[in-house]
Amino acid sequence: MSDSEYGALITPDTVRIERELPGPIERVWAFLTEPEKRKTWQAGGTFDPRVGGAVNHVFRNAELTGAPRGPVDEYLIDSTILTWEPPRLLSHTWEDGSVVTFELTPVGDRVRLVVTHRRIADRNGLVNYSAGWHAHLDLLADRLAERTPPHFDDTMTDLRRRYAARIDGERETR
Repeated sequence: MSDSEYGALITPDTVRIERELPGPIERVWAFLTEPEKRKTWQAGGTFDPRVGGAVNHVFRNAELTGAPRGPVDEYLIDSTILTWEPPRLLSHTWEDGSVVTFELTPVGDRVRLVVTHRRIADRNGLVNYSAGWHAHLDLLADRLAERTPPHFDDTMTDLRRRYAARIDGERETR
């Protein structure tokens, strides 16, 4: 895994991660905002497409990439859309008062997606959100490219370990 694939700690409470994805931009936007597409890489739930609209995330990570290997935990996050500028910019609240922003830019026949997660409360959040966004965005890339992804649980276990070491190292150098 190259360093450019990892999210970066851009301030003590903000993680930024980028991916270049198969386009066009409208297709990537649909995977961010249409519930049936969103549940294939991140979370099911409802999505009210407007500023002030509700986004209900229903995470069932164990089911994202095949048969669950144990009990299926369901995790819910209710969010409110803060910015709605299709098909280029979306931001919404997240649990714990943090904010997630998705920026899409066409690059030829591909799309650069930048996810910035701000106001993360603590180290645990930095590690878990970084690993989570990394794993979910890799899964999105696989879905858009019509590739079979690795098992999500394996990916998350490895990424949590890697991000803990990276974040601790970055925080020490600040």
